[in-house]
Amino acid sequence: MTSDELAQLRGMLAAAPVDFSIPALEVRAMFDGMIATFPVDESYSFVEKTIGGVSGLWLDAPRKSSSVLLYIHGGAMLVGNTFGFRGLSGNLAQASGVNMFSIDYRLAPEHKFPAALDDCHAAYEGLLADGYKAENIVVAGDSAGGNLALSLLLKIKATGKPQPAGAVLLSPWADLTHSGATMKSKGDVDNSLSHKGLQSGADQYLGGASASDPLASPLFGDYSGVAPMLIEVGSEEILLADSTRLAAVAGEAKVDVTLHVWPEMPHDWSLFSFMLSEGRDMIAEVGTWVSARVAK
Repeated sequence: MTSDELAQLRGMLAAAPVDFSIPALEVRAMFDGMIATFPVDESYSFVEKTIGGVSGLWLDAPRKSSSVLLYIHGGAMLVGNTFGFRGLSGNLAQASGVNMFSIDYRLAPEHKFPAALDDCHAAYEGLLADGYKAENIVVAGDSAGGNLALSLLLKIKATGKPQPAGAVLLSPWADLTHSGATMKSKGDVDNSLSHKGLQSGADQYLGGASASDPLASPLFGDYSGVAPMLIEVGSEEILLADSTRLAAVAGEAKVDVTLHVWPEMPHDWSLFSFMLSEGRDMIAEVGTWVSARVAK
């Protein structure tokens, strides 16, 4: 990283802050319009597909593969779509050498908890029904998508179905009670998120359900017997404590967990790999981790 790269990114984030506390349709138009402009590798050939009744984008692996990355995008449960996140999901899949299915789960406030999680679970079940073995599936998600990926592991465990080969969690929003110390201590340095905005997202998503429900705040789940985890988080995030506490909880449950805290990095920096070398480095790290856990 150069100081110029990071300064440019911080300036961009400060100039166009995303406020999740404004009406959902307004913030959705703002956020989705912004990420739709992010560059995408022209060699990626995405195909619209429906699996398990859930629509999304499919990307074939660079070479024939029996494995698949089930990708769940971020956006505070309110915004985001597979089109806007196709650069990130595509980069992760290509680095991993596997197929990729990125899902358009239902968003709040129109669809409240647990609608989004139900869609994630349906997509996972659909991949199994289509012949993909659990040991050849890796679930992944950023921010709110990280929340849903974690909750999916817990739901799979509850149903008694086989766990996937692993879970990749990028800056996961694991605690909707917002009890982590960095929610306040990093508030002045996190240009991407605010406690106020996340609280608005949580309230609209939960719709009166308890924020301490482990399927809503997976930090509070029982992780005994769940899939290995790779957690990637920046040191300058208000969600840093979500990741560090998650790693501790998972480790106590004897989960194979790897936590990487990246110095100076803001929330979800891999979205900006087109301008930040750490984003590219992190994507490469994810690719190595996924490749080691699945049969190509």
